[in-house]
Amino acid sequence: MRISVIVPARNEADRIALTIQSLLKSKPEGFTEVEIIVVDDASEDETSEIAKRSGATKVIRLNRHGGKGAALRKGIENAGGDVILFVDADLGETAGNVWQIVAPIIDGKADMTIAAPPPDPSGGGFGLVKKFAAWAIKTTTGFNPTAPLSGQRAIKREVLERVSIANGYAVETALTIDAIRSGFRVVEIPITFGHRALGKSWRGFLHRAKQFWDIFWAVLPRLLRTVTSR
Repeated sequence: MRISVIVPARNEADRIALTIQSLLKSKPEGFTEVEIIVVDDASEDETSEIAKRSGATKVIRLNRHGGKGAALRKGIENAGGDVILFVDADLGETAGNVWQIVAPIIDGKADMTIAAPPPDPSGGGFGLVKKFAAWAIKTTTGFNPTAPLSGQRAIKREVLERVSIANGYAVETALTIDAIRSGFRVVEIPITFGHRALGKSWRGFLHRAKQFWDIFWAVLPRLLRTVTSR
């Protein structure tokens, strides 16, 4: 199978090289047809230039900041793989572990796999956004996720042809709901990876507030459809 790795990035000049290098270094030997596509969401730093120097197959720069959803949509448009792997740009040296979630797709055991990380040693925030996303997924599909917000996903091309990519930070929650409701098999796989820690800083709270806002408006119509269909 051909595999396309899509890395959405915004102002990740300090992490993007490590992420790409880890993906390349840890790529399983049997994965011969792999492309790494970095979509730079109008970064204000040297994310694009560093990504090119670090070995990305394609680097696409958006002229205007459109959010994570827009970056992923652009990446999918330019991807030639049968399997699409989403990898966040700030994983650094842990990005190579994400290859582990591709095997169940290739083996025919799942249509979409989600990487479930270990607990955040920094404590993260208060978990309100994660709990809301998990509740929305369970309410609409019956599936009870442990990692509803995980951006590390391996997905069959046919899944992405049947579902839509939501805007902003609602991508993961909406994608899980839509994939399951379309009859696809979704499986979580525990692996080790880590993000840039925001913790309980003001930047962390602003980030989670934006997450909640995006997720709320994306899941609202899905929740309403669930209620009206009962």
